[in-house]
Parts: sequence; structure tokens; C-alpha cells
Amino acid sequence: MAAKRPNIIFIMADDHASKAISCYGAGINKTPHIDRLAEEGMRFDHCYVTNSICTPSRAAILTGTHNHVNGVMTLDDSINKHIPNVAKHLRTGGYRTAMVGKWHLGEGKAHEPTGFDYWSVLPGQGDYWDPTFIEPAGEKVESGYVTDIITDKCLTWMDEVKGKDEPFFVMCHHKAPHRSWECDDKHKDLYKEPIRVPETYDDDYKNRARAAKAAKMRVAEDLTYQDLGLVQPDGGNRVGERVTQESGSAQRKIPVTATKLIDKDDGTVFTFSNEADLSQFKFQRYMQRYLRVIQSVDDNVGRMLDYLDKNGLAENTIVIYTSDQGFFLGEHGWFDKRFMYEESFQMPFLIRHPASIKPGSICGDIICNVDFAPTFLDYAQLSVPSYMQGFTFRPLLEGNTPEDWQQVAYHRYWMHNDIIHHAYAHYGVRDQRYKLIYWYNDDMGVKGARPGAEEHREWELFDCEKDPLELFNVYNDAAYQATVERMQKMLETKMIQIGDTPAHKVKHVSLVRAAKL
Repeated sequence: MAAKRPNIIFIMADDHASKAISCYGAGINKTPHIDRLAEEGMRFDHCYVTNSICTPSRAAILTGTHNHVNGVMTLDDSINKHIPNVAKHLRTGGYRTAMVGKWHLGEGKAHEPTGFDYWSVLPGQGDYWDPTFIEPAGEKVESGYVTDIITDKCLTWMDEVKGKDEPFFVMCHHKAPHRSWECDDKHKDLYKEPIRVPETYDDDYKNRARAAKAAKMRVAEDLTYQDLGLVQPDGGNRVGERVTQESGSAQRKIPVTATKLIDKDDGTVFTFSNEADLSQFKFQRYMQRYLRVIQSVDDNVGRMLDYLDKNGLAENTIVIYTSDQGFFLGEHGWFDKRFMYEESFQMPFLIRHPASIKPGSICGDIICNVDFAPTFLDYAQLSVPSYMQGFTFRPLLEGNTPEDWQQVAYHRYWMHNDIIHHAYAHYGVRDQRYKLIYWYNDDMGVKGARPGAEEHREWELFDCEKDPLELFNVYNDAAYQATVERMQKMLETKMIQIGDTPAHKVKHVSLVRAAKL
């Protein structure tokens, strides 16, 4: 059995929007090596995250469970190393297992990676240059650029285990392209031509829930000097609003009234005559830095694929490329994620397995990050444990979508009114056409959440076919009341199935007995 089971390489970036992978067709950059996985395998157009923030998404992927079950609901939560996870099942089932790169599920003995024969992980967010890695023997600093180093470690480990009888499973978790977007030196001259500005960049947030306007993640207002590689002047609030980042470092935002900025690398001086010019500069600078960091990720995916080719491993190795969630690239004027709006909610997902997946195929069915672990176990010919809440999508990969496949994605963001971005707590569901969101605006006592706006609880419904930019909330539109009813029933059914507790008044109590989507 072991000789027939595939190796599994799971490559996950951090904050990589689908739009910034060229095979998704946005045309803003080129990622030829990542694109190979789509050309030689399958691209998913409707892969969704169950909580669009780093730590909870990683817990959902590792355990195959939603965050209210695995206990990792916010960035401030850590995973309990004793709970079951997919690596433990694969290791018990005869796989050699490794975890390299961004862990972000807590540090110290109680939260360290478990289920892995080898692990070497970044503390917290980690550093782009000369990063520290935590290993069972302790911490050590590695010289160089983090994306290269993570790939080096993966390739070295694969080289050690490739000749053995057991198949291998490696989680290659890149830091990039997470904020503050520090690229490799060789990519500093890329993307100098202007990048197309999204048509919703100057969104006024009309016809939407209050949460959209309250969020502090606007490119024009909330990026810091460090984010854009600019010199931060000495001084207090006159040089910019102080903001504490996830790393604990205090930085200042670039004020919208700035008239002069200086590149901290080469001293170039940029001047601005008005706020509109400054806003456009910030967008272009943000996108340049973001896309340059991605180029290193693409290069290293190429190194990984070349290694498989040279060592005769490509045919029986599943290679996956994804991100822990989506990311806003100026849509609605934003950077960051957290929201259930499409750019943040959608994860890129590309997968190649020559033995079972038709090259160049595209899947329009809905999958979620809790489905990853059951799919790994299915390919490994191991039983999917009853605690997992996701479903194997192997039939989809083989071109056979089951008639009863759940064409629904559930999302719940718990970290209400967080101190950095002020994003409101919400949950909702999306099917192939509609998206229903309930903004419950309650901190629920979870870590990192804060009170605020509880009096503004509200619903949103978007018709993603007629309104793909999600500009018009039609929840109160008379023409959509049957859809509202159906989507609320779908939401309540899903919450019952996964054991989540509604914050709204349940309308379909009879669903508690047994409801099927």
C-alpha cells in the first residue's frame, strides 16, 4: 500500500490574493512557476476560508475543524498541541512528516508543532531577512532571505527521506507576502510600470453595513512608513497616528496630508501637491512591494517543482499551492483581509497530481479550508476521523462532483473591533450566487476582541452574479425576500451541522431536528 500512496507537498503563502497569481487572469503580475500547477493540474475558483485571518485559518487547515471547535478563534489564541491533527494521522499511518516556515499557532512547549518528524518554524510573524527559526533543540538565526531559507529546509529534508519506503508529507509555509513586504534584492526593480487601480478604490461604502466604513485598513489612510519602505520622521502625532502592530512594534501611519516622503533605501524624495496624488502614490508603492515579495515565492515554487522532476518524484507527488486566506489589493480602498467580502474570503487553490488530475482543469465547485485535511487522508488511504468537519474533495479532483456536494461556504470572524483594524465580528454563508452576512458586532469575550457597535447589528445580502463587486446590499429589497429566507435557512442549517452558536434570533427552529443542505 505504501508504495502506491502519493507524497504530499502543501505550499502555503501568507496573504496571497488570487488576483496576484497570473493563472487567475487579473493580469497584474506574472507567476509562471505557480501557474504550472494550474497548467498541469487543477485550479479552484471557489475555495474559501472559514475565518479570514492567519492563525485561525492555519488551525482549521491542520485540524479539519472550525475555530469554535479547535479553540483558535483569533490571532491571540494558540493551539493546544495535544488535540488531534492531520499530521498526526498521516504519521501514524506511515507517512514521514515535516513542518517548515510560518507556524503562527503559538510558541512554547504547550503550542509547538506536533505530529511532525521534523519541524523548523518562525517565531510569530518571523523576519524577511536573517530570520530566527525555532526547532526542538532551540532557536537559531539563519542568514539570508526567508523564502529561500524555508525552501532550502524543505528540500534538504525531502532529500533525506525520498529514498525510504514511506511516502512523505511536508507543509511548506511561507511568510511572504505578509506585511511589511520586504523583497529580495534581486526583485527590487520589478513592477515599475503603473498597476491598474481597482474600480472600487474610491469606494464611499454606501449601501453597505457600517463595518465597511469603520474598518481601518485603507490604503490611503492606514499604511505605515515601514509598510511602504519610507523614512519615518522623528516626532509624535504630527508625523502620523501611532499604531501598534502584531509584532508589538509601534509605528506611525503616513498622514493623508503628507507633502514629502523619502525612500529609506536610496533617499529618493517624493513630493505631492494634494491628497489624491498621495493616495495614488501609496497604492502604487503598496502594490510594487507586495508583488515583488510574491516573485520570490514563485521562484521557490519553481525550485520545488524542478527538484521533483530531477528526482523522478513528480508523477506520484501531490503538490498544492494556496494561501491562508485572500487579501485586498486596493479593492474598496483596502489592504488586509478579515472580511467575508470576496477578495478576502477567496483562497487561491492550485493542485497537481499527474496520476489522478487532468491537466488544465478548472473546478467551479465550492471547497473550504476545513476540507483540506480530509482530502489529504483520502489520498493517503487513511480513514477520516469523525471529529473532522470538512469533506474530502477527491471526487472533484477526479472530475466527478457528487450530486449532494455541499455548494456552500461558511465564514465566521470572531476578533471584533480588533485594536489594529477595527474589523467587526460577523458570520455568513455563500453559495454559487448569493452571499449572506450577519454583522453581530459582539466581542463574545474572546481574546483580542473589544466591545463596540453592538447597537448596529445588521444583515447584508449580495447577488454575486449581478453585483460581483459587492457594492449593493439587497437584504431589504422586496425582490430578494425569498432568497433572504433561503439563505438564512442555509446559514442556520450549517451552524447546526458544525455546532456553532448563532448570535441572531433563529427563524427556522425546526432545523434543529435534522436539516440537510
